[in-house]
Amino acid sequence: MGDDAHEPASPWARMASDDPMHWPVGRLLSAAARRVEREWNAHLAGWDLNHASLPVLVLLAHEPRSQRELADACSVTEQTMSRILARMERTGYVTRAPHATDRRKVVLAITDAGREVAVKASDRRPADAMTTRGLTPEQVEQLRALLAVVARPATGTADDAPVGRPDDGDDDAPGDVCPVEDRTA
Repeated sequence: MGDDAHEPASPWARMASDDPMHWPVGRLLSAAARRVEREWNAHLAGWDLNHASLPVLVLLAHEPRSQRELADACSVTEQTMSRILARMERTGYVTRAPHATDRRKVVLAITDAGREVAVKASDRRPADAMTTRGLTPEQVEQLRALLAVVARPATGTADDAPVGRPDDGDDDAPGDVCPVEDRTA
């Protein structure tokens, strides 16, 4: 296997390991995202917001938008956006009004209370501190650059093709799959 005497013996044991250094990249990224999301939601709860509602508030701080426009901008379904907006209406952060020229549409706008909260809650310093604790400034810049590449949407070109994992000599290895952590649904 490797030179590391502490490395688990089989691919399955590596994936089941408590040590994140043995996890596949996808599992690492998923676990890190969940940790950051939990901590960020706890921070935003002081304003009755969460990781899903803050971007909506920030978008509406720039200009009123339709539910469909907000859903598209946040990469969620209109149904999901409807739930986010209903909660934000209850908190008094957004209002709905008829569209000026299309009676079938509704326009969402930020309230004064929503604008005040958006300014306070959108300060990225707490989020960056939660996400990058323990990293040097150089590591933070490397992380930012790498995550920007990973987060970029696929273009459908050869550049998007998955890179094969190096052959570790174990033909029975399950690969970089972790059925226990599959959160693609």
